[in-house]
Amino acid sequence: MSGNQTKGASAKPQILLVDDNKLGLSARQSVLDELGYAVTTACNSEDALERFSEGSFDLVVTDYKMPKMHGIELIANLRKLSPDTPLILISGFVDALGLTEASTGADAVIQKSSNEVTHLVRAVNKILRPTSVRKPVGSQRPAPRVKRKTL
Repeated sequence: MSGNQTKGASAKPQILLVDDNKLGLSARQSVLDELGYAVTTACNSEDALERFSEGSFDLVVTDYKMPKMHGIELIANLRKLSPDTPLILISGFVDALGLTEASTGADAVIQKSSNEVTHLVRAVNKILRPTSVRKPVGSQRPAPRVKRKTL
């Protein structure tokens, strides 16, 4: 089954979240649940591949460093199953390993840091809710002033 299928307007976007660290998995799941997404978790790459092949997901968010199969290998396997499903890679080694979208096959790469949640929320919303993106307030033009005639 494809990982990226058309959903009804009222259906919650489906996210597969993968991380072998249970605390990281739980924290990210809480954030994504709070944003209104339906989140399925997997605690390793093998479990993720099984869940992905059984379900329909609009997005996959995976950690990089996991036993047996790291995040880039998981991304390559997911791309074979469903080339169009968006993928986000999260890693504490982004700079050290030179991880980029081009080198990993991910649609977005996020560095683990104190700003990780902000970057994750931004990337997920950009991918799953592209029409809801608004211009920053500072970039919007103010309404033109209307000059009134004085009598």
